[in-house]
Formats: sequence, C-alpha cells, structure tokens
Amino acid sequence: MAIYVTKSFMPPVEEYNNHVAKIFENGILTNQGPNVQELQNKLSGYLGVDNFHYLSNGTIALQLALSAMDINDGEIITTPFSYVATTSSIMWQRCKPVFVDIERNNFTIDSDKIEAAITPNTRAIMAVHVFGYACDVDKIQKIADKHNLKVIYDGAHAFGSKYNDKSLLAYGDVSTCSFHATKLFHTIEGGACIVKDKNVSDKLEMQKRFGHNGDDHQMLGINAKQSEFHAAMGLANYPYIEKIIADRKRVSDLYDTLLTGVVSRPKTQKNLKYNYAYYPVVFKNEQELLNVFAALNKKEIYPRRYFYPSLNKLPYVQAQKCPVSEDISSRVACLPLYVGLENKTIEQIAKIIRENVK
Repeated sequence: MAIYVTKSFMPPVEEYNNHVAKIFENGILTNQGPNVQELQNKLSGYLGVDNFHYLSNGTIALQLALSAMDINDGEIITTPFSYVATTSSIMWQRCKPVFVDIERNNFTIDSDKIEAAITPNTRAIMAVHVFGYACDVDKIQKIADKHNLKVIYDGAHAFGSKYNDKSLLAYGDVSTCSFHATKLFHTIEGGACIVKDKNVSDKLEMQKRFGHNGDDHQMLGINAKQSEFHAAMGLANYPYIEKIIADRKRVSDLYDTLLTGVVSRPKTQKNLKYNYAYYPVVFKNEQELLNVFAALNKKEIYPRRYFYPSLNKLPYVQAQKCPVSEDISSRVACLPLYVGLENKTIEQIAKIIRENVK
C-alpha cells in the first residue's frame, strides 16, 4: 500500500452518521444551520477566542480578512515561503504582494526585514505560521502599530499550536485557519477567520453570506458559508483533537530519534506548544532531496515538497529577490505524518533517507 505525505483522520463512521442523521431529521442543509453553529461554538471555546467564523475554505478566509478591513488595493507585505493561496488571495483582492525573505530557523517571515519593505502604499502585513511554528508576533505587532498597519496571520497550519499559553490563532487583527482534509483537524473542506475587532467581525459575517439579511441588502458580499455535512465531519472529529496531536507527536518523536544529525530540522521555539502539524526536513542541496525522493518513491512512499517554488518566483508576480526562501524551498520536504502511521514504516523511511544522504 502506498504511503503518502498525509492521510485524513476519519472518525468512527457511526459517529459521523449520528450528526448526519440530525440533518435528515431537521432538513437544514446550509445557511448557518445547527451543526455549523455548534461547531463554531466548540472550536471558539477550544481555541479560547471570540468572533470565530467557520467558512467554506481557508483561501476565502484570507480574502474575506482583507475585504472586511477594506483592504482592496495597495501593498501587502507577505512571505514567499507558503502555499500559493497566501499570495493568490492578496492578488485576488487587487493588492500587490511585497515579499520579505524568511529566517532560517523556522522559515517564518524575517521580522527584522519588514520595516525596510514598508512604503506609503503598504496597507497590511500578512505573515504565515509555517508548519505550525510561530511568527515573531510581538515584534510584528510593534511594527504594525508604529506604521498603522493591519496584521493578518495565515494560520492554515496553526490549529492546536499555542504561544505563551495562548492559541496562535488569537494573534493579529485577523487570523485565518484551514480545515482542509489534509490538515491536523479537518472538516473535509473548510476554513475560519478569528477577528479581533467586533465591528470588523460583524462586517465579515455579513460579507460571507452575500452581504444581506433577508431582503435587507447592506453591502457587497460573497458566498463563503459552510454546509451542515461539512460541519458534521468537524463535530465527529472534534472529540479526537488531543488524540490526533498526541499520535502525530509519537510519529515526530520517532523520526527525531532516527534522523537527528542526518537532516536539518526547524529549531524548537521558546514558549511554543507545538501541534506537530508537519515534519519538515531540509537536505544539503536539491540533488540530495531528489535522490531521496527517487529512492522513497521506488518503495511507494511519497513525501512532498512543502513549499516549492518560492512564491516570489511565480510567473504572475513582480520579480523580487528572496535568497533564503529560494534556497530553503529548493531542498525542504515534509515526510509522511498522520495518525496510525506504523513504526516499521517510519523506520523504513528513515533508513532510506540515511542511505541516500552524504
């Protein structure tokens, strides 16, 4: 059986069916139904945040974050080391991404380089908690306050991570999350916005459902609502969050034991309670990465290049140099990591890596 970089956690089918049965009983399929409302309340409580919005996906969450704060033009300072949705959401809102290079320890945006990128056209900073590691939230907020900028965190990887005993998703003017099937906690498809300001939250609430209440049309909106069936999967998965994190830690700890000194890894962050969202490794060069991939693929094991290419190299963005991101993206990969991954498979993966690095 092939081993992929991730495998979606599946709750017991009867538990999912119990939530689905309620949909058939009440006939409510969408439009902020009871499953969506229950899941929003549970996740808000779990994260310890207010103004939590459960949405259709993580990309629309980023777009709504910008729109709800009236950011529809100008420049957005962001990272080149992320999934393409971070950049595409900025451009979709008719804004210009201005890339600031990353730091080498955890691949998050280099906060020491942000101020130099600020211009009179800068509207916001959109940083990413890459692989569940924390951006320098304190320094970024100080810079934003000094220059009157909004802060948006793409927290697609951050669910379950805590910084200074507070959810990583609690920082910034708006934090977004993804509940895509590949994520630690998923609702098949899904996303969220966590909003600091109640007025912005109320606007986002209106915008996510076409901009109207009944026949009262108040503003331009879009359809970012989520269905009751997706929420049912979230409710079925919710009781297993801690079990999921614990088993992912088991896998990561075994990788650590077998691969320490063989490949490079992100550095442990002080005051961060990590969520074990991914297991990124950095090889000495791109050729070594390709050699390892070829050897693993022969055994039907498929790691993945997170993230390649560096987003400043996309063909539809203005050319900008980010040498650290370009270097890291050429030789970083994520190893298989999911609940139930067997120790013997982890040992096999580590053995193949050891045999193919110098």
